[in-house]
Amino acid sequence: MTKILIVDDSPLLRRLLRLYLEYDSEWEVCGEAENGLIAVGKVKDLVPDIVILDLAMPVMDGLEAARQIALIAPATITVLFTMQECAGLSAEAKAAGIRDVVSKSAGADKLLNSLKALLAA
Repeated sequence: MTKILIVDDSPLLRRLLRLYLEYDSEWEVCGEAENGLIAVGKVKDLVPDIVILDLAMPVMDGLEAARQIALIAPATITVLFTMQECAGLSAEAKAAGIRDVVSKSAGADKLLNSLKALLAA
């Protein structure tokens, strides 16, 4: 079973993602965090296989969280799931250790396909 940590400042989005991912028995949402700082601590405690990060969050954004996660858990796959779609974001995300950037407007199906592809790689 693949363990996933969901990191987003929206409780509603975290809840919806949890329900969507756990509908498939191969996924286990092992935790949630409302910002990057809390996420880094939870990565240490929960050792997830995948961390889904929002970009814009209070305290610590998704890019900085990804940088810190890459240092403490380099085998953990990080994916940015964001509303932000600006030039250069993909390159900045890759430099931070993020394996894929998925637009929230593309929907949860696109996110799920990305996660499956990253695990199969």
